[in-house]
Amino acid sequence: MQQILDAILAGDTAPEEFGHLDVPESYRAVTVHKDDAVMFEGIDSKDKDPRKSLHLDDVAVPELGPGEALVAVMASAINYNTVWTSIFEPVSTFGFLERYGRLSPLAKRHDLPYHVVGSDLAGVVLRTGPGVHLWQPGAEVVAHCLSVELEGPDGHNDTMLDPEQRIWGFETNFGGLAHLALVKANQLMPKPAHLTWEEAASPGLVNCTAYRQLVSKNGGDMKQGDNVLIWGASGGLGGFATQYALNGGATPVCVVSSDDKAEICRSMGAELIINRNEEGYRFWKDERTQDPKEWKRFGARIRELTGGEDIDIVFEHPGRETFGASVFVTRKGGTITTCASTSGYMHEYDNRYLWMNLKRIISSHFANYRESWEANRLIAKGKIHPTLSRTYALEDTGQAALDVHQNAHQGKVGVLCLAPEEGLGVRDAELRSQHVDAINRFRGV
Repeated sequence: MQQILDAILAGDTAPEEFGHLDVPESYRAVTVHKDDAVMFEGIDSKDKDPRKSLHLDDVAVPELGPGEALVAVMASAINYNTVWTSIFEPVSTFGFLERYGRLSPLAKRHDLPYHVVGSDLAGVVLRTGPGVHLWQPGAEVVAHCLSVELEGPDGHNDTMLDPEQRIWGFETNFGGLAHLALVKANQLMPKPAHLTWEEAASPGLVNCTAYRQLVSKNGGDMKQGDNVLIWGASGGLGGFATQYALNGGATPVCVVSSDDKAEICRSMGAELIINRNEEGYRFWKDERTQDPKEWKRFGARIRELTGGEDIDIVFEHPGRETFGASVFVTRKGGTITTCASTSGYMHEYDNRYLWMNLKRIISSHFANYRESWEANRLIAKGKIHPTLSRTYALEDTGQAALDVHQNAHQGKVGVLCLAPEEGLGVRDAELRSQHVDAINRFRGV
């Protein structure tokens, strides 16, 4: 691995030379173990500690199949799916790997007693399998996390609808929190040249998810002038949604939980901000009973900010805690787009406010190939910026996941894999200089 890292750090290694570098038989990777899947039984979700279940192991380099690429990973990032994997909720991911393994002899490689996790990466292509023409060894890349087979017709109009659609590093093995990663070559996209490795790795999953959920015709289909309610507007998903709303001529109404987070939204250009803790919204009286009076108070506050207008699109991802309020405050004919449900999957809302006002709930899950490319293109052009706040070493991935699990983070949390330090990998210093303040907006918050 040192020879590979030296070639990458040199910055002037000819692309064809990467194809001649020796690939080791094993590599360092963050894993969960199948034998640990019951270790947290009887423990509340909030008390489950990813540091106990995430291991840094030496694992065998997988066989490279047709249409695949082996990537040297310089940096990765933490997503909620890594947290879910580490605490074995809502189910153990080994069930995903077992089902995938039954698909074909090639897919059987993924069904192992360990799971290499991580759904983001920035790095360099080392090898490509038969049938790969667009990508060559030496290419600097990022990867989106959509893994599909596309053997059936259902996914050909929207790859997210493929019957064998999976999220790489969550529902497949050989993810990005490692020194090497195995991906389908059609997951690869050009690394934004003005970003460091850790900055380039951080947008992947959340940026593409926010693009589909809010901008795409498959999600909110946002237009100029829309009022967009964004929960967690300075967070991993919300930080991108806020940027897309502002970039697309909409008006974001940003919901945050602290003054520091409100200031981040203001620095992005948002003006309408609700600090939900300061204003004391409590949408649930107890674990079973919501409080419609709080929905109405929340809706009145929104109208106060917007000059009497209601919300056109709600960017929903907290789930159970906020969903009833989201449905209530949406305008007649408006849209609630939903993903993730980080506060709980069992949503409850008053259907009268949905059905009698012709509102729509649209489910959204990651992004298709085209949406992912569009989202990455906007990053590469400096129109949308990373939300990286802090970066950890690979051996500290457990702590990084715990921070996300406990919501003790802001924006995205990065992880250095092969990269020996932060700040490496910038190829376009001129473009970077134009946007450096925006790139660093979340740093240290």
